[in-house]
Amino acid sequence: MPGSVSSAYPGRVEVGAGDVGSGVPEEAPTALVPPPPPRSALRWLHATNHSSALVSFVRRARRLLPGDPEFGDPLSTAGDGGPLVAARAADRLLGDRDAVSRELSLSVLQVWQAFAEAVSRRPANPEVTLVFTDLVGFSTWALRAGDDAALTLLRQVARAVESPLLDAGGHIVKRMGDGIMAVFGDPIVAVRAVLAARDALKSIEVEGYKPRMRVGIHTGRPQRLAADWLGVDVNIAARVMERATKGGIMVSSPTLDLIPQSELDVLGVAAKRVRRPVFASRLTGIPPDLAIYRLKTRRESSPSDENSDADVQ
Repeated sequence: MPGSVSSAYPGRVEVGAGDVGSGVPEEAPTALVPPPPPRSALRWLHATNHSSALVSFVRRARRLLPGDPEFGDPLSTAGDGGPLVAARAADRLLGDRDAVSRELSLSVLQVWQAFAEAVSRRPANPEVTLVFTDLVGFSTWALRAGDDAALTLLRQVARAVESPLLDAGGHIVKRMGDGIMAVFGDPIVAVRAVLAARDALKSIEVEGYKPRMRVGIHTGRPQRLAADWLGVDVNIAARVMERATKGGIMVSSPTLDLIPQSELDVLGVAAKRVRRPVFASRLTGIPPDLAIYRLKTRRESSPSDENSDADVQ
């Protein structure tokens, strides 16, 4: 009888099938769940994972592995590719900077990235030609014209300038407002593409502004980190561009040395060295022995144009 007390076992309540919901829980089966680790073990794991000595040991060991031993920071993991995407995810999941688990995970991804680069047969720091561009007077004009006009202009400039660079095999590394940074494997190809881009720019005009592009071209061996290029040669290329205060194409001597005169004749340009006025202070950011040249077409090289340059070296 539901809820009856057994005579054989006084005090024992027998619950029948009809007693569902009577408030007396049924006995649950025994689950095969391991017991939680003792707190002492958890403390030991945490202490070991954050041991400064072990972290230092793993970081030293990473320097013996293939690839970038600093792989895992934002500079080294920018761009596309399996190792890069995995490293960015690991950085978010393993946010603790001083942990053995993080260093071990990144060491695996470091080797993966190194093998990925080896398979692509691309050297870590090949000789490349760097191209920097921007527009003369753009910022002043944009303040007057406003954002809508500025955006319209930038869209037209991007189509005009980037297409010749990409068609020639160049790689757009980054876009910086009204300018870009591109990389080429061959300096002759870079110069040819820049000349084509400058010609394409001549047909653009927005609200009275006709963009004039200044360009800096320099060849060297910058440090390649993921999708970006860094180092002294990148800075030099940017400084070479800045010498073209009134627009034009400036080329460093390391680049010009790689271009035969016959190629310049085919392109229809001449290289004229840019000299520093006697009383001008020496500009910083480039080696003191680096020569800078302006590339001019035959029309631009006319005597009336000779005295119009205000560029300094």
